[in-house]
Amino acid sequence: MKIDQLPTGARFQWKGRKYSKVGPMTAAADDGGVEFVPKHAALQPIPGEAPPAAPEEDTAPALNAAKVKAAFETYHRTALRVVDEAGRLALESARVRFLSEIG
Repeated sequence: MKIDQLPTGARFQWKGRKYSKVGPMTAAADDGGVEFVPKHAALQPIPGEAPPAAPEEDTAPALNAAKVKAAFETYHRTALRVVDEAGRLALESARVRFLSEIG
């Protein structure tokens, strides 16, 4: 395994010492000190310890396109009320670009 595959807090062995990952490329040794761990370093699991947990996948809900467009149109109507004529023209142009880019 490689350092960039491990979640923060995962434990492993490297160069005969036991470590815990504390940063993207750094690890704290059980016997003291923090070291840089190169991406190419081959890290080993610690015998008798469970392997590091797999990172959780991003489970954010998908956006509802109709709700996004409705919210944008509400915002746009409000913005049109508070700007002058030149601002309205610029906002309408930006609205057309926005809607064409999101499909």
